[in-house]
Amino acid sequence: MEVEGEIKIMKNNLVVEIPKFKRVCVFCGSSPGKRVCYRDAAVELGKELVNRKMDLVYGGGSIGLMGLISEAVHNGGGHVIGIIPRTLMAKEITGETVGEVRAVSSMHQRKAEMARHSDAFIALPGGYGTLEELLEVITWAQLGIHSKPVGLLNVDGYYNSLLAFIDKAVDDGFIKPFQRHIIVSAPNAKDLVQKLEEYVPVQDAGVAKLMWEKEHVGFNSALHTEIAR
Repeated sequence: MEVEGEIKIMKNNLVVEIPKFKRVCVFCGSSPGKRVCYRDAAVELGKELVNRKMDLVYGGGSIGLMGLISEAVHNGGGHVIGIIPRTLMAKEITGETVGEVRAVSSMHQRKAEMARHSDAFIALPGGYGTLEELLEVITWAQLGIHSKPVGLLNVDGYYNSLLAFIDKAVDDGFIKPFQRHIIVSAPNAKDLVQKLEEYVPVQDAGVAKLMWEKEHVGFNSALHTEIAR
């Protein structure tokens, strides 16, 4: 029997844990980076998702950190959904991909579909694209578009400068102090996923409530504003 508000069920008189998140979206580089610790972190995160029975949603590439984490989840028996713009398939896919690959028409649709199919977000080390995806989902949370947790896997301090920038923006009045807690971080996969599961959404009663809505078949997304009461 399932107990509302908990992540455990009774089955055959045994307590069985069920994951809080069904799918986790991971943003990461199409490059493996120059340091072994980044590659190790991608594999570690993939194994942690498998251990917690969480599936992977990612950018669909077969190279770099994208390839490593997708292989780790797939090889561990987890389901993988890769979402990639058709124009990037030749650049980000080499050889055979794993799991399910869904081609979309644009970068915007890629991000919208990744978000739609995910219950939480994690950023591994990456470059411009990873940072852009990360900041967009943080902004969506700030605006009330979603209340899903967002986490940084801060491998060996990779994101220290970004976190310092965010703290500076709070100090200088560009980010509200309570909005600093939209994002959580940890140096390893196990601690980060635990923090995401414990995350309590940041609420701002004064912001307009924004919602994703399907426009028509094809899952094109539009933002509609509803004044919060």
